[in-house]
Amino acid sequence: MALNPTDLYDIRSLLSEEERMVQDSVARFTDEKVLPIIGECFDKGRFPGELIPEIAALGLLGSSLPEDYGCAGLNGVSYGLICQELERGDSGIRSFVSVQSSLCMYPIYAYGSEDQRREWLPSMAKGEVIGCFGLTEPHGGSDPANMKTHAKRDGGDWVINGAKMWITNGNLAKIAIVWAQTEDGIQGFIVPTDTPGFTAQEIHRKMSLRASVTSGLFFDNVRIPDANRLPNVRGLKGPLGCLTQARYGITWGPIGAAQACLMEAVNYSKDRILFNRPVAATQAVQIKLADMARRITLAQLLSLQLGRLKDAGTLQPTQVSLAKWNNVRMALDIAREARDILGGSGITTEYCPIRHALNLESVITYEGTETVHQLVVGRELTGINAF
Repeated sequence: MALNPTDLYDIRSLLSEEERMVQDSVARFTDEKVLPIIGECFDKGRFPGELIPEIAALGLLGSSLPEDYGCAGLNGVSYGLICQELERGDSGIRSFVSVQSSLCMYPIYAYGSEDQRREWLPSMAKGEVIGCFGLTEPHGGSDPANMKTHAKRDGGDWVINGAKMWITNGNLAKIAIVWAQTEDGIQGFIVPTDTPGFTAQEIHRKMSLRASVTSGLFFDNVRIPDANRLPNVRGLKGPLGCLTQARYGITWGPIGAAQACLMEAVNYSKDRILFNRPVAATQAVQIKLADMARRITLAQLLSLQLGRLKDAGTLQPTQVSLAKWNNVRMALDIAREARDILGGSGITTEYCPIRHALNLESVITYEGTETVHQLVVGRELTGINAF
């Protein structure tokens, strides 16, 4: 029996029936709704917002949160498979779901009050309220402790001033989860985007994540009530806990991008005839394709075990760092190699490798650069902080 080129170790056989059903439903959505339009969306720099209702109807927003709040209540492996299949379509689609789920809905669930959960989570699961996550600032993202945005208490309110940069969904959002310095340390706030003094400015001229909305957020005496403060966390533990959730999904997402690039390269190399034989008949190309399959297989096993650790409640942030570093680097290298195999055709968005390669330049940078994750692992091994 021939092996599946994108699943040489039959990882699918290790999944539960529910996990396979989730993967299949998201794969169909990607094949039928995302792939037919995503090249044009990337070309035009347009996020396909028309897909949001179906994404919500499939239960992909906040999928791991409890059903009590209108969410699907799926396990961590299922969430990973969602990210994998969405990013097989495009990193921008996965980023939209990742931000909504892990960076906006998760902190409301984990750090918010019960009133906040009841007010926001059901409408966010339905896609009626889109969120964005305000942590990174214009002066740099790898040192969140050096945060300049601040919130000051004024009676029963908080007044926020500052700016955030590179914010996914910023101009789509109805609420922003904003992290700011206070007299009691860093705290999180739910900021409706129609609050006076709040401005979102979309960032244009991007060559990466073009099918995603990226924005700068600006706060000029933005006044919100104390009821909008996330009461159950203080310090960097709050935003870093959110990032661990999102980075977990990112370990899975690039596997999908790499699988798409591998299959594009395999199919093209078998169809492309040079010197009276298919390009796939050359040793050089077969070695490249085999190496892609090897690296994808290793990444699949890494993320699946990470998901099992997450579902067992034993996952550690360093383990997420290792997988994020390995899997995004894997996918970026494969996208570049696939682009090379396609020759001149590889530079057009008629084929997927150049689009995935450009997107992955962002994925390898955001939510912890490759260097940051390397140093996290190094610190774990040595006990010495080299930051």
